[in-house]
Amino acid sequence: MDLQIPGEISNYIGGVFCPPAGNKYIDNVNPATGAVYSRTPDSGPEDVDRAAEAAQAAFGSWSATPAEERFRVLNRIAELIEAHLDELALAETNDNGKPLWLSRKVDIPRASSNFRFFATGLMHFSSESHQMEDQAINYTLRQPIGVVGCISPWNLPLYLFTWKIAPALAAGNCVVAKPSEVTPATGYLLAKICAEAGLPAGVLNIIHGTGPSCGSAIVRHPLVKAVSFTGSTRAGQEIASVAAPAFKKISLELGGKNPNIIFADCDWDRMMHTTMQSSFANQGQICLCGSRILVEESIYEKFKEEFIARTRKLTIGDPLEESTRQGAIVSKAHFDKVLACIDLAREEGGTVLLGGNPVKGTGRCANGYFIEPTIIEGPGPGSRTNMEEIFGPVVTLQTFKTEEEALRLANASDYGLAATIWTRDLSRAHRMSARVHSGIIWVNCWLHRDLRTPFGGFKNSGTGREGGWEAMRFFTEPKNVCVLI
Repeated sequence: MDLQIPGEISNYIGGVFCPPAGNKYIDNVNPATGAVYSRTPDSGPEDVDRAAEAAQAAFGSWSATPAEERFRVLNRIAELIEAHLDELALAETNDNGKPLWLSRKVDIPRASSNFRFFATGLMHFSSESHQMEDQAINYTLRQPIGVVGCISPWNLPLYLFTWKIAPALAAGNCVVAKPSEVTPATGYLLAKICAEAGLPAGVLNIIHGTGPSCGSAIVRHPLVKAVSFTGSTRAGQEIASVAAPAFKKISLELGGKNPNIIFADCDWDRMMHTTMQSSFANQGQICLCGSRILVEESIYEKFKEEFIARTRKLTIGDPLEESTRQGAIVSKAHFDKVLACIDLAREEGGTVLLGGNPVKGTGRCANGYFIEPTIIEGPGPGSRTNMEEIFGPVVTLQTFKTEEEALRLANASDYGLAATIWTRDLSRAHRMSARVHSGIIWVNCWLHRDLRTPFGGFKNSGTGREGGWEAMRFFTEPKNVCVLI
């Protein structure tokens, strides 16, 4: 199986690799070099029509496929992702700009784990039964919805793409899926892998294009009965405005402005090591990054000094180099947006303690999109800098004196995706966890994920939950059957 990226990426519809109906393409740029290295389809409603119809035609057979056979196919996909780790990791890094070691260590293994987890999960998925006093039996059938849409972002391209597709297929649905047009490469390669694994034609259709032309058509299509989306809050609002009046099921995993709450009694070395990761992993382009660092006043100066010193040592450069810790920003447009946010922080009275500037690459990366890891002190909790998602290598520092003040600062944001709490006091950890307005709380750790647990946020961070049985339930419709004998 050839997993090279061609000069022109194809859509995958009804088991066939094909060009977009309008024969329009978008340049695909390597952000580390700034060079165009392939083109991706600029698909539209006609392509979505074909994909939805192919999915609908395949649904009857796939939904009736025995669970054990579905397990075999999905587990085979997991095996093929593992077998082609190096090719997929290189494609991910060239497309996204993240360090190659990170793609190898996290992104591609997690994509394989997603398929294996839900392949195994479908064999154990069960529902409830209830016996009434008159001996009537109620039982719940959970049946696949039909054709579903899965739309994923550019920050963790294959990782998040598979996290949607795998449970949808495991539950017996057929899928019309769109990866981000900014990072389409591994979505295209996944289609190759699924074909090799024996996934029947039409069960998974992968089409490429922009949100307005392609993603919108998926959401609006009458055959698509449910939509799982990860991306910006703005795009999520648009999807909800279309899907809700049509009574489609929606799962929206949106932005985050996550607090990292550090108490004086924390495990200092572990906290410092992990805070570096939660601040700047993947160039800060993870919705779970702790971009608002809240530090107890008594340790603030010590924290600030060491945090700046450690950040200063992060190597920025070619993502293919093993020593690189900060790769490229995903695109020129996002590069410009992050720099504009740093300028705004200055206008709001913030002090840039470290970074804040673009970085000129060397060699093949001379025209790449690199930004220094940036630490900002000063903007108040209500500033745009502390309220709006930047989604880059930028963190702010604030201090607090008491638990109540820490809670006020943590909950000041309109987002509520994740939070990290650092303390050795178990009672405090439980108190804070219960009162912080976030869907995911990590205590003395970060991004420590169990695939069985629900994933999602409060407020502007979205609606619904992914992961574990939550995902399987989302991609099914419950039906109660009451039998009185």
